[in-house]
Amino acid sequence: MFKSLFFKYITAFMLIIVVSFMLLILIIGNIISGYSEEMKADVITNSANAAYTYVDQNYQKDVPFAQYIEENADSISQILQALTVNSDGTTIMLADADGTLLIGRGVEQDCLQVGQVLPMDDLQQVLGGQYVFTTDTFDGAFEQAHTVHAHPLLHEGRVYGIVLVCADSSGWGDLRDSTVQVIVAASLWVMLAALISFYFITERIITPLKEMSRAAKSFAAGKFDVRVPVHGNDEVADLARAMNNMAQSLEALDNMRTSFMANVSHDLRTPMTTISGFIDGILDGVIPADQQTYYLGIVSEEVKRLSRLVSQLLDLSRIQAGDRKFVAAPFDICEVSRLILISFEQKIDQKHLDVEFDCEDENMFVLADRDAMYQIVYNLVDNAVKFSTERGTLRIRIDRIKKADKVRIRVYNQGQGIPKEDLPYVFERFYKSDKSRGLDKKGVGLGLYIAKTIVEAHRESISVDSVAGEWCEFTFTLPLVDAPEKA
Repeated sequence: MFKSLFFKYITAFMLIIVVSFMLLILIIGNIISGYSEEMKADVITNSANAAYTYVDQNYQKDVPFAQYIEENADSISQILQALTVNSDGTTIMLADADGTLLIGRGVEQDCLQVGQVLPMDDLQQVLGGQYVFTTDTFDGAFEQAHTVHAHPLLHEGRVYGIVLVCADSSGWGDLRDSTVQVIVAASLWVMLAALISFYFITERIITPLKEMSRAAKSFAAGKFDVRVPVHGNDEVADLARAMNNMAQSLEALDNMRTSFMANVSHDLRTPMTTISGFIDGILDGVIPADQQTYYLGIVSEEVKRLSRLVSQLLDLSRIQAGDRKFVAAPFDICEVSRLILISFEQKIDQKHLDVEFDCEDENMFVLADRDAMYQIVYNLVDNAVKFSTERGTLRIRIDRIKKADKVRIRVYNQGQGIPKEDLPYVFERFYKSDKSRGLDKKGVGLGLYIAKTIVEAHRESISVDSVAGEWCEFTFTLPLVDAPEKA
């Protein structure tokens, strides 16, 4: 389980979410904490300044400060109480120059009692005429850390009193803690929603992958009829379609291989049986001496048939191994085509074919391997004659493609043609359009594959166009060059 793709994805996904929310909590916590401290400091400072202004404006400097506080305790208490109302969570106190607390109002007044003497170590700066802003226990005056603003009351350069405003620092993190709790709760819900969403998303990815894995194992076992279900139109669906196309190709190739083995077996067994029978008949004297020449002619044809089959198989083996090399040299493709037509004279006469040879010029030179091109044209003409109807037309047309500086060779015949559904496969190995072997009794489906391989090795193209039951035309191109004597 821990090695599964789902577990790896969900672990990485959850780690990313957790780390992201931890960083978010840290950043937001620091921002809120800093903002709270800044706001609290502003409130304390404003409260201290307001108290200072009131006392400085109303205190009669000709009486002791403690006496002034005692005589005006009610009004001063109201003012301090009003300031603490506007400054929630703070305590405002007034002390004399010796640090003795005279009056105080606010939430912390129980911590510092009237009459309590403040630690003088922390008030030295105040007594020197400077205000102090600090965050500590104020030399033990508070049990917890407080933020204290101590402002001196001055008259003619002499400190006659102190304004103290303090607030408990421990309560400043409440907003931060609440915010962190909200973020943590939200992150848990987000993680739960992400986990559920991620589960269904990964299921849509992993389930097809599992089906592809099972299909691949079936392919390895030789079962090419298995197909992967295709869902949607995303990359996984494209992969499933590609696997199905691969399976279809493998199935077709396997069928062609089976058909090839059957055809080869048939094509080997039939002439060998014929050869063996006739030779045994001659040796045993069953065939009379005056008929032996006739039957030896049949044996010769069967031997040639075997030779062609073996030659094609060797060609296929050499092509697949990359051992067949082609030597390009200028030669006259028109002359080669004429020679091939002449070699088919007897077969053409037997079918009474109407032959057309249309060459744009008397001589047209191409740059290619002459023997390989002879093999291609011979094979195309052989097929054209074989599949032509009686008194049909056989045509070879050779012309220039001027813009491309190439020569186009086309071999056309009227006859059986190729069904539309077979056209994409005619250049594949072992493929035979004439599966019944009604006309093609000698072929094993390698000639066109070899022709296509040779043409592509010359970096050219070959194609076919046909109407079933009417006609068929094969076309391939070769690079045009000048005649050797002009080069």
